[in-house]
Amino acid sequence: MTDLIRRAAVFATSIHAATGQRLRYTDEPFIAHPMRVAELVAGTGARPEVVAASWLHDVLEGTPVTLAEINSVFGPDVASLVEMVTTPAKRSSDGMPGIVDHAQLARASAEAQTICIASLIDNAARILRHETRGRALYLHEKREILRDLGKGDAGLYMMAAMAIT
Repeated sequence: MTDLIRRAAVFATSIHAATGQRLRYTDEPFIAHPMRVAELVAGTGARPEVVAASWLHDVLEGTPVTLAEINSVFGPDVASLVEMVTTPAKRSSDGMPGIVDHAQLARASAEAQTICIASLIDNAARILRHETRGRALYLHEKREILRDLGKGDAGLYMMAAMAIT
C-alpha cells in the first residue's frame, strides 16, 4: 500500500467516523463500503491515485469535506477522480439521492467509471441481500447506470452485470 493510499484510507475512515455514518441494512460503519470499493479497484491493478480516490469516493456526500480540501490534501488527480464520481447523482431538495445524470457518468474517465462500477457492485450485494420491496426498480436503475459505465474495467463491469441480473 502506497503512502497516498494509506493517507486516503485514514482520512476517509476518520471523516466518515466523525459524522457517525452507518450503512443502511447492515448498520456497519460507513467506511466498510469505501474499503470494499478500494479493494475491488486495487484488484484491477489501478494506479495509486485511483485506489486513493476509491477510498474517498463518498466523502463529498454527507460529510463537511470539500473538493478544495481533497485537492489540497491529495492533489488534483485524486480530486478530479473524486469529483467525477460524486457529481453524477444530483441531490433532491431533501438531501436524498435524486436523478442520476447519465451524461455525466458517460463522460467520466475510464478510471472514474471503474470506481463507480466497484461501488455499484458493493452496494448491489448489500442492498439485494436485504431489500425485498423495490428490488425490481433498483435493478432496473442499476442496469441503466451500468450502460453508462462501458469505459470502466471490463472484469468489474462483468461482475456488476452479473450482480444485477
